[in-house]
Amino acid sequence: MLRDRLQRAGFAPSNLHYSSMHATLAGAAAVLGERLRTIGETAHVVAHSLGAIVALEALSTARDLPPGRAVFLGPPVQGSRAAKAIASWSHGPQILGGLALAELSTTRERRWDGPREIGVIAGSRSAGLGRLFADLPRPNDGTVSVCEARLPGASAEIVLDVSHTGMLFSTAVAVATATFLASGLFPAESR
Repeated sequence: MLRDRLQRAGFAPSNLHYSSMHATLAGAAAVLGERLRTIGETAHVVAHSLGAIVALEALSTARDLPPGRAVFLGPPVQGSRAAKAIASWSHGPQILGGLALAELSTTRERRWDGPREIGVIAGSRSAGLGRLFADLPRPNDGTVSVCEARLPGASAEIVLDVSHTGMLFSTAVAVATATFLASGLFPAESR
């Protein structure tokens, strides 16, 4: 639904699929970088959850990317308590897959210092499977806490009343995303 709403807002969304079970961060980021180079003069990025980690890596390491903005939805950029809890189970690493295990199961101190404007949308509706596996700090979206989604150096951050999965279906998230891609501001900031 997010893709359809962004298309109605005048953008031309294109999905990128990667195997989080088998891909490495460098490999997935390289694929994204190559895709962005084929988009055209401007290439915006919208990434959800682990995809935001891949996007952050691509934007940090890929060269000669076309300009554009990025919006990260529920990004566990500082790691994930839920993933760490799952990783501690005997079959947890197989459940998470290599990329999530490597990038989410330890606390990170990622930051952004590149030229591209990045907006972060975090959720505060604690409805998701992550809260069943770990005691998540509040507020959280049921999978990622707001503090895990904070990205120092990001241009803007907004917390909406949505769950982690619900972000992909939320009209408010779609409006905030389209507004940021068009202006570099989230709706409340544009007043």
